[in-house]
Amino acid sequence: MRVRSDFSRRLSAVRRVRSGLRGWGGVGAMAIVCALAIAFVLLLPLTQSRGEGGAELGGQRTVQGVQAKAPKCNDDTIQDQSPPPSDDEGAAIKAIKEHGVLKVGVDQNSYRWGYRNPNSSSSDLEGFDIDLVTAIAKNIFGSSYTPNKVQMLAIPTDQRIPAIQGKRVDMVVRTMTITCLRADDVAFSAPYFVTGQQVLAPKSSKISGYNDSLAHQRVCSAATSTANTRLALDKGHKIPASVDVLPAVPNQLDCLVKLQLGEADAVVTDGALAASQAAQDPTVELKGSPFTTEYYGVAMNKGATDLVQRVNRILETYRTSTGPDGWHASYTKWLLPTLGKDSTSANPPTPHYK
Repeated sequence: MRVRSDFSRRLSAVRRVRSGLRGWGGVGAMAIVCALAIAFVLLLPLTQSRGEGGAELGGQRTVQGVQAKAPKCNDDTIQDQSPPPSDDEGAAIKAIKEHGVLKVGVDQNSYRWGYRNPNSSSSDLEGFDIDLVTAIAKNIFGSSYTPNKVQMLAIPTDQRIPAIQGKRVDMVVRTMTITCLRADDVAFSAPYFVTGQQVLAPKSSKISGYNDSLAHQRVCSAATSTANTRLALDKGHKIPASVDVLPAVPNQLDCLVKLQLGEADAVVTDGALAASQAAQDPTVELKGSPFTTEYYGVAMNKGATDLVQRVNRILETYRTSTGPDGWHASYTKWLLPTLGKDSTSANPPTPHYK
């Protein structure tokens, strides 16, 4: 065997050296011999560690493989990764029916999306997202549906994911953009709305959009929002390094308040939300064009696949309905006055599934 013969040759060499040193009669000589012996032994595996065509250990070849990597998530296509529509009822839907109530996280401060109308005699929530919640609940409960079978829980922007993971709600319908980062924590339906990030600022401001005009300006965004993430990534690149990104606030509406109080110079948020805020406050306006393309989805628990597929089935009908309870009727009622008929948001996005 080659390994044994190489070792024998080195051992013989050590013996010859020791024999030649017998006349030295010193401890130092023996130390040299020991050192040489140790060196030969230690070097032996190294001399045998490589072989032709691959790595070897002790004369045996091992194959070095490269671990396959999972496809990298892409925020440009993550909205197409929801499971296909289905009417099947699994554990998640059965649990909702057994409890007799669908718990949904919503907003109560976003004008025309989810808010309490101060001019209404009712204290019920209204808006585009609220209409979608109602459509989902009607489908799940069928003929037994009544309004009290839907429990809408107002949650701040930064509590959307924790509310789902903590199972305080069955789903969140709250202008929630589908992103790769969020898809690690929750499951999304196919998209039901398309929008993009924009800048909101006072009409008198010289800010012209998401550009150099933001230099030395105080910019507000909501915690865990896509706007907040975008600002952190773009500062010093797409926007000047001198932009003062203010500490994130819990709710997006808090940014409008800061703008009104003079504590912020601009707000970055979804254009659809910004347009509604501009309708609330005639002293502010959208500045520049949207600088991203984003899709809203219904967020649910990662394990509730049957519920995700049912929502996708509901959305198939909701998008195409021409009746008073469909997507277009809701857009006309709530968003047409602020976004208009020619907006890229004026039609529902076309769904694609994984």
